[in-house]
Amino acid sequence: MMNLILNWFLMILPFALWGTSMAAMTPLVSTGGPEFVAFLRLFPAGILVLITTYLLKRDLKIYRCDLKWFIVFTIVDATFFQLFLTYGISKTGAGLGSVLIDSQPLIVALLARAIFGNLINPIGWLGLLFGLGGIIFLGFPQEFLENWWLMSDANLGDIDFNVGEAWMLAAALSMALGTILIRLTCTKSDPVSVTGWHMVFGSLPLIIKYFVDTNFQSLPNWTFTDWGLMSFASIFGSAIAYGLFFYFANNKEITGFSTLAFLTPVFALLSGGVWLDERLTAVQWIGVAFVLVSVFFVSQRKSLWELKRSESKI
Repeated sequence: MMNLILNWFLMILPFALWGTSMAAMTPLVSTGGPEFVAFLRLFPAGILVLITTYLLKRDLKIYRCDLKWFIVFTIVDATFFQLFLTYGISKTGAGLGSVLIDSQPLIVALLARAIFGNLINPIGWLGLLFGLGGIIFLGFPQEFLENWWLMSDANLGDIDFNVGEAWMLAAALSMALGTILIRLTCTKSDPVSVTGWHMVFGSLPLIIKYFVDTNFQSLPNWTFTDWGLMSFASIFGSAIAYGLFFYFANNKEITGFSTLAFLTPVFALLSGGVWLDERLTAVQWIGVAFVLVSVFFVSQRKSLWELKRSESKI
């Protein structure tokens, strides 16, 4: 029983750390720049993961048979994902930005079904629909929802859609592809080692872009608190979270596990409310409820579907 509780805790932990680190990064992007924050979230975390891998005497080598997919995985899941994330978070905030980015389990489920043949029974599809509904309730403008429900005569062209939402959806696509690519990358290479190396190499284009854009100016004038928030986002929100995530993504049933990502915006919204004074509307709280129902249905879809089938035979 204790092992089961510990296993579930470790599976949920990456998403809790991602959610809280979103709130930690939000005020840093405006002062440090998206590329600099993205670099600091990846590079130190990658070094820490590699040191831990070495101390645990795991294999640090990226094998030649995995090298091609490793390059693709690094560009998509490290460079593109972190760049899109930091660009998006500067426009949307921690809570709503996290909601949009965590539409990725819907993409993962479809990709895993097509590539790996992972089954999605009716209970699972129902859960994914609840997750999509939660994203809509949480992420779309109030005016758009009122127009959609025929409760407003406002012109859709007059509704202000934030460009940050597009960046976050692009980040969601990158993360979903990364979740699939980790399995193609780790046919022989150790998934924790791959996680560390892809952070290190994926961060290099970001710091190069930062220095080119700023004409090699000095680093941002952050306070001790700012550096503390960045350290939390890098060590806990990247090193520990990514290490656990890709370990489980490589060893667990991928659709059910990735759907736990719907918990990330819940943690982001709670921490954003405490640290950044972000507040939810009644419609957004409905979205949170949909997210929780989605996680339960998709993660437990096999047992719930078997229970339903057994009851129908009685």
